[in-house]
Amino acid sequence: MTANLFSRLFDDVKDLDRLAIETPDGGRISYGDLIERSGRTANHLVARGVKVGDRVAVQVEKSVEALVLYLATVRAGAVFLPLNTAYTLNEIDYFIGDAEPSLVVCDPAKVEGVTTLARRVGAEVETLDAAGRGSLSDGAAQQDAAFVTVARNGDDLAAILYTSGTTGRSKGAMLSHDNLVSNSRTLVDFWRFTDRDVLIHALPIYHTHGLFVASNVTLFARASMIFLSKFDPNQVIDLMARATVLMGVPTFYTRLLQNQRLSRDTTSHMRLFISGSAPLLADTHREWSARTGHAVLERYGMTETNMNTSNPYDGDRVPGAVGLPLPGVSVRVTDPESGTELARDAIGMIEVKGPNVFRGYWRMPEKTKSEFRGDGFFITGDLGKIDGKGYVHILGRGKDLVISGGFNVYPKEVESEIDAIAGVVESAVIGVPHADFGEGVTAVVVADKTKALSEDAVLQALDGRLAKFKMPKRVIFVDDLPRNTMGKVQKNVLRDTYATLYTKAT
Repeated sequence: MTANLFSRLFDDVKDLDRLAIETPDGGRISYGDLIERSGRTANHLVARGVKVGDRVAVQVEKSVEALVLYLATVRAGAVFLPLNTAYTLNEIDYFIGDAEPSLVVCDPAKVEGVTTLARRVGAEVETLDAAGRGSLSDGAAQQDAAFVTVARNGDDLAAILYTSGTTGRSKGAMLSHDNLVSNSRTLVDFWRFTDRDVLIHALPIYHTHGLFVASNVTLFARASMIFLSKFDPNQVIDLMARATVLMGVPTFYTRLLQNQRLSRDTTSHMRLFISGSAPLLADTHREWSARTGHAVLERYGMTETNMNTSNPYDGDRVPGAVGLPLPGVSVRVTDPESGTELARDAIGMIEVKGPNVFRGYWRMPEKTKSEFRGDGFFITGDLGKIDGKGYVHILGRGKDLVISGGFNVYPKEVESEIDAIAGVVESAVIGVPHADFGEGVTAVVVADKTKALSEDAVLQALDGRLAKFKMPKRVIFVDDLPRNTMGKVQKNVLRDTYATLYTKAT
């Protein structure tokens, strides 16, 4: 049997009329419809010159047709390359030049600029808008639905996802058919997905979370999803009456908590709430439990690895922890310099190994080599610890580590103390160049506007709670923390903003 992801998703579908996707406008797409539509689109891709192993770069708004394009690409034996819709033409230029796709699919509004970039690598261009209309869907409609899925080996590439590139140039993480299939099947079992589940799909599909976790897991379980173009708290609460699962980023949960309609009654039909892509504050976790009676299930994944750990379905879902290693995945914490494995509760570099871990970085053999240990463990770049019960805790990115006066300061530890102060909504701790200390520990805080909170008040509250070298040199108040499209705080932006804060320090 071929290892093609599409084959493993659809070859054994017994009920072609089973509902796979519904849309707010009343659209209902069955599993049979997905097979037919992907066949037409795959035929169109081939007609446009896409060959086995070619990259298909896609920067389009979320739509059912965009999801079908993903399925059709892997069905045709090509490599799906989704791009964040927020990327500018200047940024797209890098991705197209690096990946050298044979086809680029973009929004009709961007076709002129994208065509200029595509021509440089000899790529064709198709269009697809937010409603699923464009030259791609027009061309696919003229094709036959029958398509023989291209045979692929398990380690052949299915997708390339570029890392967010918060430091240095973005790297293309190469994900194989086996990477995606193994992780999806594990999550179906671990999160108890069945064909009775209905997922509220409000995530973007250019990212691991919305594309591979949400979509693949739902389809492997023969469940269905309500496909939303964006997250709207009122709409999501309305849908909870007939859905069973929500996958979201922390912002989803904080915004839902701000909605007075959220209650035990409105969430009573739901089975599971999952959070990822950015850390969920322990306070948010506890407040959600108090309001709804549900404990959010937090998990930990990366572009390069899909999901690595998860809080258990049965058992303690620990606030502030990302759970236990998934079946088949090994996680360890090591000394960042020597690579020596550390004892429980010791803070160090998180490393992972398993069938979910990517094949390496696109056209970066030396970078790939440097990110793997000799025994196959991938060095994630995330700092954390494993507690006495085996739960993994993420304490920050390695690049976010603050070294002040020769001492290591882990931002998460300071943030947790600041977040516990009355009147603080959230915080981000960064290191800013300082003449005396190398880096000055700096806290950027979002405060409750109804509470009077000052820099002195924050520092007084922290006094005695943190070692002196961990204490912020400054506390800066802002209305909002800068975030990327997946809700992660962009600490690189904060570091750039406040780079000269201590210029006059002596």
